[in-house]
Amino acid sequence: MNSRIHRAELIDQQFSERVRELAAHPEIEASSGSGLADQDLVELFESQIKSRQLDLMARVKRQENKVFYTIGSSGHEGNALLGRLSRPTDPAFLHYRSGALMAERYRHKPELDFIKATCLSLAAAATDPASGGRHKVWGHPDLWVLPQTSTIASHLPKALGTALAIESGRAQATHQLPVPDDAIVLCSFGDGSLNHAAAQTTLNAASWACHQGLKCPLVFVCEDNGWGISVPTPTHWVAESMRHRRGLDYFAVDGLNLEAAYPVIEQALTRAREARRPVFIHLKTVRLMGHAGTDFEIEYRSEADLQATEAADPLLVSARQVLRRGLMSADDILALYEETRQQCLAQADQADLEPKLSTREAIVAPLAPLSSKRLLAEVERGMDQAARQAVWGQVLPEDKGPKHMAILINQALRDILIKYPQSIVFGEDVAKKGGVYTVTKGLWADFGRRRVFNTLLDETTILGLAQGYANAGFLPIPEIQYLAYFHNACDQIRGEACSLQFFSNQAFSNPMVVRIAGLGYQKGFGGHFHNDNSITALRDIPGIILGCPSRGDDAVMMLRTMMALAAIDGRVCALIEPIALYMTKDLYESEDKAWCFDYPPPTEALEPFSPRLYEQDNATLLIVTYGNGVPMALRTQATLNKAGHSVSVLDLRWLKPLPIEAIVEATQRVSSVLVADEGRPGGCVGESIISELAQKRSGLKLQLITGEDSYIPLGGAAEVVMMREDDIFSAAQTLLATT
Repeated sequence: MNSRIHRAELIDQQFSERVRELAAHPEIEASSGSGLADQDLVELFESQIKSRQLDLMARVKRQENKVFYTIGSSGHEGNALLGRLSRPTDPAFLHYRSGALMAERYRHKPELDFIKATCLSLAAAATDPASGGRHKVWGHPDLWVLPQTSTIASHLPKALGTALAIESGRAQATHQLPVPDDAIVLCSFGDGSLNHAAAQTTLNAASWACHQGLKCPLVFVCEDNGWGISVPTPTHWVAESMRHRRGLDYFAVDGLNLEAAYPVIEQALTRAREARRPVFIHLKTVRLMGHAGTDFEIEYRSEADLQATEAADPLLVSARQVLRRGLMSADDILALYEETRQQCLAQADQADLEPKLSTREAIVAPLAPLSSKRLLAEVERGMDQAARQAVWGQVLPEDKGPKHMAILINQALRDILIKYPQSIVFGEDVAKKGGVYTVTKGLWADFGRRRVFNTLLDETTILGLAQGYANAGFLPIPEIQYLAYFHNACDQIRGEACSLQFFSNQAFSNPMVVRIAGLGYQKGFGGHFHNDNSITALRDIPGIILGCPSRGDDAVMMLRTMMALAAIDGRVCALIEPIALYMTKDLYESEDKAWCFDYPPPTEALEPFSPRLYEQDNATLLIVTYGNGVPMALRTQATLNKAGHSVSVLDLRWLKPLPIEAIVEATQRVSSVLVADEGRPGGCVGESIISELAQKRSGLKLQLITGEDSYIPLGGAAEVVMMREDDIFSAAQTLLATT
């Protein structure tokens, strides 16, 4: 047996030895007066023991290859009080050391088996109620514990969003909240994670919200064991950085001592629930058995330090309190300890026999649900005509004639806000200003500050708010002002929003439609941050739906489709709106107004993942493109067709998933394909298309053109590194000449 298991064995043996030592010197006394009743103390102690024995079991069964996760909760068992004093309807985003808290949470639902559920999760069993065998996470839909796959602070923004959303739901009453009006939100994390950017931005946003008088019933729980894996937390760092933070009520709690901690935690939760404001619980803990099963602490901690830490074992403190109150004898405690051990070992062996995920289909099933018939019905579902008339007046948008994309998107958002009372639009500058490109102009005046509102300048918070509002039953439409700014907060979509359905086995979802102004070709403005053509990070996110319209009527219908995808299937959707095409009216020549379009009727939407084909009879060349490339390709098409050639153009519209079948179908009647991608080589959309066609359509002549592998500079220099219309025309001519 290796030294890591040996350390765990020492802690295990120490508990039994110390309990007998304590029993040899009885100091029977009444309840401490802390408010912690005898029965509560006994049950909390039981939960702490369950958590500890699961940790010990995991290290034993890992050696047998029956368990696949060994980050334990040992030393953090004081968090059981949070499970007892909170409610199962209080949304919880939990630290991975929350074993005792979960044990107490399970008490609220006696029909659920905490030990069995945890063993199933540790064994990656398909019957695991938290994730269906996809990860060891703390979670359960019946307990309002939303699974977190990594609790290095990335979950804090959505916890804040959920707390704010509960209050917004209370005020708006646009829909039934999925939790009680007086619910609070729990969010736990470690002292090392406190330093993470996501933690700091969330704490700042919570203070910012309180500064403006917004209610925010959020309980931050920093479980401070003094270590971030092998890096010690500076002495007093957590306390000094948090106890004077504006807008947050700070509570220092001895997490090793149930009697001492009980009244303080009770006060903190009561404060959050009644005052509807954020509190910060600084829960002092110790870390026993290292960071995880593979962590050999002796490499960076002295033996004396380890022994001192192990002597502070919270289970020993709880045992002493139980003994002193005369609630259990030493024999009772040790019998319970051993009985729980055997129960954990037996459940682990049983979990090992449970079926495991073994097929691609089963693994990815929760990731990308698509209910086609229900989606169509949702799109066709009408809206309250009186409400629509009240917003639009006598002239409806479909009667206002052709408009450019910015106006059409604005009209679409108005109709969406009418159709979905639970929908909200938010981001930087979207309210009174109406967005930097006027796309949200007038929405604030028509729908009010609770449904259309500005946020602070922080994309992580914006996307965290979106997740939180979705958790509370809203349909959020957050705006990221520029594509370049999305990269500041990419993990909120990659690691959090899109992963929730997957790692909760579809028990939870956070539907949203993210609008992102992006891509290049903005004349006379910006440089890189306002002309970003990098969409690779978005396309690499499992489960996301990514669209990019080139014309206004498509943008309208794609938004409607995405809202239906969010409402029906809980999908996370992102729409990249080409900035350079917002105000574009002309296509072929000045004042032709050929790029203005009528507003599609309210029940019209685009089938997911269907491209638009500008087909020519007997075409020999197909140009495949998207976004700004579409008008360029159409002008190329017109010129070449006049010259006697026949060219078709395919506007992808959907970039994730790519409409591969439709692309292949469109190539059946041509001999050459030109893929024009305004992005950069190395991960661009076009490379995926070329790869697919090379595999599925042998004999085709294929060519890809892109922009340069460069950031986009300011002014006229931008045109040098971006894909140009001349590039498309020249490449098309070359392909046609060799046909």
